[in-house]
Amino acid sequence: MTVKGLVHSTESFGAVDGPGIRFLIFLKGCNMRCQYCHNADTWSTEGAELFTADELLDKAERYRAYWRDKGGITVSGGEPLLQIDFLLELFRKAHERGINTALDTSAQPFTRKGEFFAKFRELMNFTDVLLLDIKHIDSMKHKILTGHDNANILDAAKYLSEINKAVWIRYVLVPGITDNEKDLCRTREFLGTLGNVKKVEVLPYHTLGADKWRRLGLDYPLEGIEPPDEQSIINAKNILGGQ
Repeated sequence: MTVKGLVHSTESFGAVDGPGIRFLIFLKGCNMRCQYCHNADTWSTEGAELFTADELLDKAERYRAYWRDKGGITVSGGEPLLQIDFLLELFRKAHERGINTALDTSAQPFTRKGEFFAKFRELMNFTDVLLLDIKHIDSMKHKILTGHDNANILDAAKYLSEINKAVWIRYVLVPGITDNEKDLCRTREFLGTLGNVKKVEVLPYHTLGADKWRRLGLDYPLEGIEPPDEQSIINAKNILGGQ
């Protein structure tokens, strides 16, 4: 039986979501409720378009000439790992076509138990790089920020280090929430225990998602918080070793 993905949208020329030029696939569905989320319209699976892996790859390959030797496809969301069966088929078929694969994930569903872990290990055979979001190093602050603690997310980072799977760390810098210097230092200490981090990206918080929240009838929880100033961004990059 062919697995179909619940797709929110695609973009043809992504330049910041993995190496080279990427064809971006945004899947629907996410269990976290990050207060700064700019894709709140991907939380629910309602209104998704259904695609097979081959349909998406055929669409992606129209732009293959632009990828050169570094580009490929990046799957984001939502949380792609909630559709791990579809991801497996998509990435396996992508590798059969010689397409580089990147997975943009918060790893919230990660567990080292049962069927999920077996599928995740297999998925890693067809995943070239992961863009792993570290929302907050402190578990309680992480729960306030996202609705979930971070124990399994940090364990996912440890597992990826154990198997030496290439990872880009992404860290959203939000004034008053994720810019505390002690928390940044703790994050740096944790990253220092990993042997597979190829890049750390500090992403300044922005308010571009606020209108989506309002259109969805949701109260935007970070109303009034402005993007970080340049000095705060420089400080976070210096501590985290980021770009």
